[in-house]
Amino acid sequence: MKALTSTDFNFEGQTAVYHGKVRDVYTINNDLLVMVATDRISAFDVVLPEGIPFKGQMLNQIAAKFLDATQDICPNWKLATPDPMVTVGVACKGYPVEMIVRGYLCGSAWRAYKSGVREICGVKLPEGMKENQRFPQPIITPTTKAEIGEHDQDISKEEIIAQGLVSAEEYEVLEKYTLQLFARGTEIAAQRGLILVDTKYEFGTHNGTIYLMDEIHTPDSSRYFYADGYQERFENGEPQKQLSKEFVREWLMENGFQGKEGQVVPEMTPSIVEGITNRYIELFEGITGEKFEKGSSENIAERIEKNIATYLQEK
Repeated sequence: MKALTSTDFNFEGQTAVYHGKVRDVYTINNDLLVMVATDRISAFDVVLPEGIPFKGQMLNQIAAKFLDATQDICPNWKLATPDPMVTVGVACKGYPVEMIVRGYLCGSAWRAYKSGVREICGVKLPEGMKENQRFPQPIITPTTKAEIGEHDQDISKEEIIAQGLVSAEEYEVLEKYTLQLFARGTEIAAQRGLILVDTKYEFGTHNGTIYLMDEIHTPDSSRYFYADGYQERFENGEPQKQLSKEFVREWLMENGFQGKEGQVVPEMTPSIVEGITNRYIELFEGITGEKFEKGSSENIAERIEKNIATYLQEK
C-alpha cells in the first residue's frame, strides 16, 4: 500500500500554496482553493514520519459528506470533489481561531480537570465530574490557530474579542453556527450508534459572508464514542470504546512521546501503519454508514494532478 505524503503541483492560475500538517492547499487566481488531503498524520501538533495509506481519501470523503449534510445551517466553502483526495472550494479569509466544542469531559480537558483546573477558556466547570461525563450543555473552548511548528493555545471568548481576533458581532455568529453544527453532527452520529464527543470547526469570510471552512466531523477533528455500552463503561470507570484518532495519541504516549522537546517518535513499522489504516477504515464505515471503496494507490500524485487540471479547465 502506498501513501501520499507530499505534493508539489503547479496548476494554471496558481497564486499560492500552503502545506499544512495534513492538507496541501493550492490557491487558484486568488479565489479558488484546491485542498489535497494527503496521507500525512499528525498528533500533538507533530507530523509523524510515516504516511497512512487511504487516510487522505477517507478524511476528504467524510468531510465532503458532512459539508453537504450541514449546508442548510451555514454556507460552506465546498464546490466540488474532483478526486477522492481533493476538495475544491471558495477561498476565504480564515479567522485566527478554531472553535472547539465539547459535549463530554475527556481528552485534554479531562487531563486539565484531573490536575485541578476548573475553568477552561473562560468556561467554568462543575465540581465532581468524572472522565467521559456528559456536560449539561456543550461548551465551546476555542484555541488560537497556530503557525506551523507551534502549538495551538487555549483562549477565551472575552480574550478573542478584546484582542480583536474576531469582532463581538462575528463571534456571536461563530458561536451560533458551532452549536448548531455540533447538534446536527450529534444527530447524525446517533443514527450510526455513535456519540459525537467533541470536534472543531474553522470559519472564514468571503465577500463579507461567514463560511464554514476546512474539514468537518472527521476522526482527525472529532472524537466519537460507541453509544452501546457507554453508560455501563462510564459507571464502572472504564475507558470508552472510541472512534477517533485518540488511539494514535495513546500509542505514542505509551511509547514515551507527547510532542515535547527531546522526545522521539516511536518506530512506525509496516504493521503499525497497516493497523492505523485499518482503524481509519473502521472509522470511515462507522461514521458514514457506508463501505469504504479504496481508490487506486498507483501513481496517486499523477491521478490527483490530472483530475484537478481537468476540473479547472472545465470550470
